[in-house]
Amino acid sequence: MQTLKVREKKVSVHTYNYDNIIEFLNITKDILENPTVKQMKNFRQHYDCSCYEHCLEVAYWSYLFCKKYGWDYVSAARGAMLHDLFLYDWRGSKKKLHLKHFHAFLHPQIALYNAEKLFNLNDKEKDIIVKHMWPVTLLSFPKYKESFLITIFDKRSALKSFFEYNKKQFSNTKFYRYAYIFFTGLLFRIF
Repeated sequence: MQTLKVREKKVSVHTYNYDNIIEFLNITKDILENPTVKQMKNFRQHYDCSCYEHCLEVAYWSYLFCKKYGWDYVSAARGAMLHDLFLYDWRGSKKKLHLKHFHAFLHPQIALYNAEKLFNLNDKEKDIIVKHMWPVTLLSFPKYKESFLITIFDKRSALKSFFEYNKKQFSNTKFYRYAYIFFTGLLFRIF
């Protein structure tokens, strides 16, 4: 039996129950098992999180929220799982990657192109994928409430990664060491 993992940890939040996990896995099974989608595990998205883990996290949060409020949770989960299906390391230069525009503006179209080659997408799923970077892409405002929700959860996931990464980087001992160096330097400037 397949288990849902988010950031290499089994999901264990009080709102996540077994029935929701099983339903989510059934909705996204063809996506999760697709070899091309699994390639997202090879690309880092935010800090120490792969594209696959990021999409899985956004998809599950979207599924739970949409299900709770009676929205289209199937399209939300499926679209969110594919929203970053761009399959390259975006940290390389534009020139090296042969991109005409910056990654933030271009990757939604690349993800949609890749997703359409693999799956039959409905209009809502397409909108979720191509508009998930709003408000960075100002002119591509989400058409559906589910699309707008994915933009929020996408940013939430990025922020979560940022804070988790920095928490690891600045453990208490490192924090005190840097604080000591900073304040020592400050004292020498004053005196």
